[in-house]
Amino acid sequence: MSEEFVTLTENTGALKGRTVFITGASRGIGRAIALKCAADGANIVIAAKSAEPHPKLPGTIHSVAAEVEAAGGTALPLQVDVREEKQVADAMARAAETFGGIDAVVNNAGAISLTSVESTPPKRYDLMQSVNSRAVYLTAHLAAPYLKQSANGHILSLSPPLNLKPEWLGPCAPYALSKFGMTILSMGLAEELREDGVSVATLWPRTLVATAAIEFAVGSREMFEQSRKPAIMADAAYEILLTENGALTGCQLIDEELLGERGVSDFTNYAHNPAKAGELAVDLFLDP
Repeated sequence: MSEEFVTLTENTGALKGRTVFITGASRGIGRAIALKCAADGANIVIAAKSAEPHPKLPGTIHSVAAEVEAAGGTALPLQVDVREEKQVADAMARAAETFGGIDAVVNNAGAISLTSVESTPPKRYDLMQSVNSRAVYLTAHLAAPYLKQSANGHILSLSPPLNLKPEWLGPCAPYALSKFGMTILSMGLAEELREDGVSVATLWPRTLVATAAIEFAVGSREMFEQSRKPAIMADAAYEILLTENGALTGCQLIDEELLGERGVSDFTNYAHNPAKAGELAVDLFLDP
C-alpha cells in the first residue's frame, strides 16, 4: 500500500477543471502531486511506466487513478515511457482530446545513480540523461502547442538550483549533469515561452524526501527518519501551478522556502517521523 497522503496547505479550487500531465505519477512525489491537484478538482494525466504491480514498489497508474477519483479529480491513466517520443506524443494527444487541452506538465519521472564517471556503466548513464534532462526537452517540445492555448500554462520540472561546486560534481557527475540539464532547459524554456504566457520553473526539496529512490537507490529505509513526506513537494508544486501571470517563471525554487513565503510556518508534520523533524538531512546539490 502507498503511504497515506497528507497535505498541510489549503486547497483553493484554482485548478478545478484544469488538466495536469504528470510523468512518473504512479508513486512517490508524482503521486502526491496528483492527489493534491485532484483535491482541487483537476484532471490528472497519470503518465508512468508502471501498469502492473511491482514486487517491491507500491503503486501503478491504475491504483493512483482510483485515488485521484476518490480525492475529487478526474483521472486518465496512461502507460508512458518518457524516453519514447511516440508514447509521449500519443499521451499528450489523448490528454488534450479527453479534457480539451493541457494546462500544466510536471516532469517528475527520474532515474538516479550516485556514481562517478568511472563507475557509471554507459547503459545507466544513458538512462539518466534520457529520463531526466532529455524528457524535459521532449515533454516541452510536444506540449508547447497545447500549453500556449491555456490561460495559465505551466511547465514544472523537479530539478535542483544550479550549484556547480566541485564537491557536488566529483562524486556523481553523470547524475548531476542530468539534473542540472533539466534546470538549464527550464531556464531557457522560461525565456522561450515567456511571450506565450507559459510559466516554466523548477522545484527541489530542501531535505531528503521519503521515496523509493531514497530506499533503494540512495540509501535505505532507515534514511526515511531523516526525510520529509512527499506531501511537502506536492503542496509546493500546487502553489506553483496556481500562480498566475508568470510570476514564478524562470525561478529555481526550494519547497520549504516557497511554502514559507505562502504562509506555512510549521513544517514538523511534513517529517516522515515528526519526532525527528529537527534531524533532517539536506538534499543533494544544496549547501547546508
